[in-house]
Amino acid sequence: MAAHVSAPDDLVLHGPRVLGFASPGRIADRFGLDRDEVEDRLIEFAARGWVTHTRFADTGGWSLTEEGRAEDERRMAAELELTGARETVAEAHTRFLPLNKRFGKVCTDWQLRPTRTEPMAANDHTDWRWDERVLRALATLGRDLAAVTDPPARCLQRLDGYSARYLAALARVDTGERRWVDSPEVDSCHTVWIQLHEDLLATLGIARGADG
Repeated sequence: MAAHVSAPDDLVLHGPRVLGFASPGRIADRFGLDRDEVEDRLIEFAARGWVTHTRFADTGGWSLTEEGRAEDERRMAAELELTGARETVAEAHTRFLPLNKRFGKVCTDWQLRPTRTEPMAANDHTDWRWDERVLRALATLGRDLAAVTDPPARCLQRLDGYSARYLAALARVDTGERRWVDSPEVDSCHTVWIQLHEDLLATLGIARGADG
């Protein structure tokens, strides 16, 4: 059975929840939608009080209001009911949680390299053995992530691609582009991971932090 394809309206509303401070282009690229249609829907949603546009210097983006978050979660719950995918997505979330703890530790190890005199010393990335251990752990997490995301992706098309994006970022790291580990400015391993976590929480209607 083919994975369920979410309605464009639902994806446009869901985009700012998953992507955060998101432009129409980012939402369109993430879900394969037309940019102009995304922008039109965002303007409509703003009139309904579901989204708000904010500008900082030369950067602007859309985010959900409290009413928008509630509407998004209502739509996600209806989609789970329609597709019968709740149990599959809930199981994926349960399996994701221990991976999330491991990922948090690995990211800390990428950013910090404690010494005997400074336990919070920044990782200057001069110790290649330390960094290689971290990168091996990231690779292992990538393999484990696929086993978690594949079942729900077979139910809901919008949950597909997380594992592939993570591995694509890791491939950039392997070529020496180390910012692809955790930079928020690119589709890094950390960016993909955070978006997946937010997607699972929003889909299941779980408040951030409530899943431990």
